[in-house]
Amino acid sequence: MKPIHIGIVGIGNMGSFHAESLFTGKIHNACLHSVMDIDQSRLDWAKKFEGVFTHNDFDTFIQDSELDAVIVATPHYFHPTLGLEVIQHKKHLLIEKPAGVFTKNVRILNRAAEQSQKVFSIMMNQRTNPLYQKIKEMIENNELGELRRINWIVTNWYRSTTYYRSGGWRATWEKEGGGVLLNQAPHQLDLLQWLFGMPKTITAFMNFGAHRHITVENDVTVFLSYHNGATGVFVTSTFDAPGTNRLEVIGSRGKLIAEQGNLTFYRLDMDEREFDSLHHENAFAAPPFKKEVFEIKENPWGIQHQIILQNFVDAIRENKRLLAPGVEGIHGLTLSNAMHLSSFLQKTIECEHLDEELFIRELDKRIAMEKTHENT
Repeated sequence: MKPIHIGIVGIGNMGSFHAESLFTGKIHNACLHSVMDIDQSRLDWAKKFEGVFTHNDFDTFIQDSELDAVIVATPHYFHPTLGLEVIQHKKHLLIEKPAGVFTKNVRILNRAAEQSQKVFSIMMNQRTNPLYQKIKEMIENNELGELRRINWIVTNWYRSTTYYRSGGWRATWEKEGGGVLLNQAPHQLDLLQWLFGMPKTITAFMNFGAHRHITVENDVTVFLSYHNGATGVFVTSTFDAPGTNRLEVIGSRGKLIAEQGNLTFYRLDMDEREFDSLHHENAFAAPPFKKEVFEIKENPWGIQHQIILQNFVDAIRENKRLLAPGVEGIHGLTLSNAMHLSSFLQKTIECEHLDEELFIRELDKRIAMEKTHENT
């Protein structure tokens, strides 16, 4: 059986990494067939891939009859629009995160992908991280019991002014669609819903351009409420030094802490609800627990991406289950859209009733203000 011929649209940071993985044989049963970019310098760079076709025009690229599948690794706005073109040309599709900038056109892509029966995946590579896989396993096995509280501080996304100046599209409403929520934190937003489900409501507080000359959000604090009464706080930023990545989950059967690659579970001897129903001689009695520490070896950066790409190829060839189905990308994007809209309007947003048109109008206002600022 011939290898899956894969083309890549956008060979910037991530696109070039995927190209190297394919060309050097890191992905079995697949090969790098072609690349497309509007930046001639990137196409010149890609000439080192002997035998690989290079294109500066998407229409020519996508009409290649030998092309089986496409990776879209462009700036965010193009993920759903180019992805839709790929599906309409009957190619399998893998998009980089996030699924897009706003949910409306991602929903259109999802419908087309579902009707096409082509394989559609998204590069949510943190789902391959053994740390989060272990947490998901514990939740599904009901080891935590009833979800009570989630606290996630993820501020280890430090980005300097040099970083923001490294690309004209970075940290702009017009070209990136947002800041830390669209660029750095989509993985955590995906994991939030993958592990704990979608919250009922979101109330977000943001600073835009805090300590940096940018117009988008780089300091975010969000209050989450869930249908069962559980609550959560999500904090992310790009200027904390040193930053933190600490996830704390409280359930009726114990407390789980993930930090610096370590996973610790304080397992209650009995469910808190059962303990509370008993009569205690000591009015200040608390449930006894045992501390468990799990030794988990995380996959290094890059390996996680290759696992998702290999899974994509295996799904095409062998109908294997996707680790990160593309249609699920809309969930994390719904969270970021709701967070932005909550901050824009200074009100609580119900996730199930997110007003997609209102979000687009508010985003357009920020784009217009950004352009006005540029011209003054």
